Parts: sequence; C-alpha cells; structure tokens
Amino acid sequence: MGKTVDGMKERPKWDNKVQYLLSCIGFAVGLGNVWRFPYLCQIYGGGAFLIPYLIALVFEGLPLLYLEMAIGQRLRTSTIDVWNCISPFLGGVGIASMAVSFLTNLYYNTILAWVLWYFFHSFQEPLPWSQCPLVDNSTAFNKECLDSTPVNYFWYRQTLNITPDIDTSGSLQWTLVICLATAWCVVYICFIRGIETMGKAVYVTATFPYLVLTIFLIKSLTLTGSTDGLIYLFTPDWNVLKNPQVWLDAATQIFFSLSLAFGGLIAFSGYNPEKNNCEQDAVLVGVINSITSIYAAIPIFSILGFKATINYNSCRMSNILSLTNHFEIGDQNMTLDNYEQMLGYLNSTKLEEVAKLELRSCNLQKFLDQSASGTGLAFIVFTEAVIEMPGSQVWAVLLFVMLFSLGLSSTFGSIEPILTPLCDLNLVSKWIPNELVTAGVCLISFLVGMLFTLGSGNYWLEIFDNHVGTTPLLIIAFFELIGVIYFYGMQK
Repeated sequence: MGKTVDGMKERPKWDNKVQYLLSCIGFAVGLGNVWRFPYLCQIYGGGAFLIPYLIALVFEGLPLLYLEMAIGQRLRTSTIDVWNCISPFLGGVGIASMAVSFLTNLYYNTILAWVLWYFFHSFQEPLPWSQCPLVDNSTAFNKECLDSTPVNYFWYRQTLNITPDIDTSGSLQWTLVICLATAWCVVYICFIRGIETMGKAVYVTATFPYLVLTIFLIKSLTLTGSTDGLIYLFTPDWNVLKNPQVWLDAATQIFFSLSLAFGGLIAFSGYNPEKNNCEQDAVLVGVINSITSIYAAIPIFSILGFKATINYNSCRMSNILSLTNHFEIGDQNMTLDNYEQMLGYLNSTKLEEVAKLELRSCNLQKFLDQSASGTGLAFIVFTEAVIEMPGSQVWAVLLFVMLFSLGLSSTFGSIEPILTPLCDLNLVSKWIPNELVTAGVCLISFLVGMLFTLGSGNYWLEIFDNHVGTTPLLIIAFFELIGVIYFYGMQK
C-alpha cells in the first residue's frame, strides 16, 4: 500500500494466501448459513434436501464461483472495470453489482444493529426477554406482553417498536440508531486501510463463529430432546424431491450462500498474483461453505429439538394440572412418565368428563414442525431456547457475538465492490485519502440506513431483503456468463 510504480499507486496485495481464503470464506459464510439453510432442511424433508443442495453446488455454485475468482484474478482491477475490459457493453454489470452491494449493506448492517442491541441486553439478570415488564406503577405486568409472550414483546415492542403497517412510519428508535452507528463504526475501523486492515480482521471474524458453533454443538448435544431434533434433521422424506420448488430453493440457497454476483469475490481475487490456483480456491471455498451449513444445522436442530421438548412437556403438564384438579388425583400419582397411560385409563372410564376439560393436543412432531427462519429464528426461537438453558446469559452473549462476527465478515465482501471502483476508476479526487473515502461511504450508508430504525423499519427491511438480493443478482450472474463465454472467450 502507498508505493508507486511509474507514478501510479501500486495495487494492494494480500499478506498471504490465508488472508485471501479467510476473506472469501467469511464473505460466503454468513447469516444465511445459520438461519436459512436449517429452515429449508426443516420444511423440505430433512436429509432429503441435501441431494438437490449438493447437486446445485456442483453444477451451479462451483462453476460460477470459479468464473468470478478467475476473471477477477486475471484482470486485477475494479468490479466495474473488469467488465469494461471484457466489453464496453458490459460496464453496466459492474455498476449493477456495486448498486446491489450498497443496498444490501444498508439493511444487513441493520441486522447487525439488532444483534448488538440483544448483545448489550444479554448481560442482564434475568434476561429482559425472559419475563414481561411491569406497568408504570409496578402493580401488574404489561397486558400486551401477557397477551403474547415475553420474547415476542421484547422483539416487536421493545426492540422494533413496530407500527401496524408500512404506511405508518413511526418515530426513530434512538437506541437502534446508536446500535446502527456502532455497527458502521466497527466496519469502518476494520476497513480503514482497505484490505491491509480488513485482512487482519478476518483472522477473528471468519474463525470465531466456528469456535462458537463448536461450543454450541457440544452443549446442545447434552440438552434434553436434542436427539429428537437430530432425528428430525437427518430423517429424509424422499417424496419432497418430486416437488420442483425444492430444487429451485436448493439452487437459490447455493447461489446466495456463496455470495455470487455481488462483486466481492471479483474484488478480493483482484489482489491475488496472476498465477494463483483459483480453481483450487473455488472448490475449497465452496465446499467449506456447504460443510459449514450442515455443521451449523446440527446444533441448531439440537436446540430446536430441546425447545420442542420443553413445549411438549409444558403442554402435557398443563393437561396434567387440569386432570388432577378435576378428578382430585394426587400430584405424585400423575406425572409426565405415566401421563399417556393415565390419560388412556381416564378416556376409557370417564370419557365425557375428560372431553369437557378441552385438553390441549400435545404432539412432539407438531412442535418440531414449527419452522422459523431469518430474524424469527435468531431473535425469537433462539432467544426463547436460551432462556431455558443453564447459564443463559453466557449462551446469549456467545450467540450474538457469533451472529455479529458472521454478519461483519459478510459486510467486508459487500463494501469492497463499492470502494474498489471509487479508487481504481478515479471517481474521487486522488488527493482524498482512502480512509476519508471509506468514512464517506460508511457515513452515507448509515444515514440512509436510518430508514430501518423507524417503527416501520422492519417492513422496509423485508422489502429490501425480498427484492434487492434476489432477482437482480440472478440477472447479473446471467450477464456475467454471457460476457465471459461470448465476449471474453472460454479459451482465455
């Protein structure tokens, strides 16, 4: 950095190959591996989903990943100039990648702000989402919370303060504004001198989530009901493979999980030597990304099995309480162990009286089927499960530090395609230092991202998530293929 050759600034380089691989892995392995992949496994027949997923990895993910790494390493310039070099008609591909990366960063860092908010509250005893708050005069619990659950109330009311619909903007949530500013400050500090500082940050952000996942794996396997969750995960339902939607979602998950078409992989590869073995890198990054998804699914399904067991036992205990009160059965005479036997006996002898009690239907499979993804999995299902775990504060802190690390390393790959063109194409004056350019991008992103801290911010985030990072990326990838095959040439 900073050296000149013939009056031109020398292009930065990675300190070593490990930095490059960790940056690519950190960019590819993100929040989607933790909260999107397990959800798809849950709704699409458990282990059966792995078949279309692995087929999509081989025939879609790895070729596109190799293409982006190869073209970036060969041309070694910005994500916009890469496509201008191939053909003047393809400059829009780079601009589109830059625009998508900018818009994605806006809402992605809002999720990091939510994670920070929960992280800061994870040190409280008891956890603030474990019980309903008292009303102002401290004479009763909040009614809105009692009508829902403490976890839902903390998420929708105390975190988001969500409005009834998107037309009602509501006010800025200043606590979230502060968390959002903190998230962008962390990104800026890590990226203040480009890949020179970011390359060192990935040693932590790309590896720490694996440490936390391993800790969660060991702990989750000791929880009651974890076996039921794992059986649910790995028991395949082959009939779902007849559904075309399964194959479409598998291909989509691979595409977005590898962070293709954002331009980040092209930018990262541009700092490599031209003779680097990018084919080997593509296979390594793609395989590690998919293994991480499966590895993360094991503790997640163990925790989901634990939560389902807790709900299942709570349901049966509610029925036991109703039965013992009505039939004046001793507390020790009807337990979870003999519940089914006692209920069968009462149904055979006093069916009409049992029917009048309107007992809840308790089915473990039903609780396991309750699926959630995205923010619903992280901020509702997981936080609810953490409450039931011994030493809940420790597990809450580890959970949100892991999520922040995953999101931060993915943000690095999304901000690089924005900064590289600004510097390489001289879109900003040369006298402006790179640190100031990075600060300007982060500040503008923060100011625009304040939209998501409004009461209606969650609605806007869902719109961005559903439309910014979906169809536009598929269109970009299509033109990348056209550009490389027909304009640049497969032989090159």
